[in-house]
Amino acid sequence: MPRIETERLTLRAPGHGDYRAWVALRTASREFLTPWEPVWSDDHLSRKGFTNRVYWARRSVANGSALPLFLIRRSDQALIGALTLDNIRRGPSQAGTTGYWVGASFARQGFMREALEAVVHHAFNTLDLSRLEAGCLPGNFASRAVLEAAGYKYEGVAQSYLQIGGRWRSHVLYAALRSDRRGHTQTR
Repeated sequence: MPRIETERLTLRAPGHGDYRAWVALRTASREFLTPWEPVWSDDHLSRKGFTNRVYWARRSVANGSALPLFLIRRSDQALIGALTLDNIRRGPSQAGTTGYWVGASFARQGFMREALEAVVHHAFNTLDLSRLEAGCLPGNFASRAVLEAAGYKYEGVAQSYLQIGGRWRSHVLYAALRSDRRGHTQTR
């Protein structure tokens, strides 16, 4: 299973032993996360639901379709969030989609930027991808800032892109390119 090290973090696939830390972090961060995420399923925090996530992660890494990673703070081995490079497409596309979340108590400390920069580097230099995409709600200024800080550039708006909070919501779209000559783009 892949493992990426940064200055403060270890990025690794989730394991069965992460259940308690994951459920505690998701529970403590629920109010912080739910404005930006799809509605949690009834079994979202269940042991069975987490076990299914772990098996999905293993299958996805094995078949090359995704790279699901937990963010572990090296100083104390605390789980602080997750980042997934999903929907990896090969052939002429060589692209993938990034999605992420961080626990409320770890937000605005630069952890996600550090993790995202490491995954971008890994995607371009190890996985040989050419394009990484990401989307977020227009009003999620923290997420937009972390994408821009990690080298993603604003590309436009996708109408009714995802269901967030139970309703279809438009998202702003960003992309990072391996060979990016676009310069800065205006986002607001």
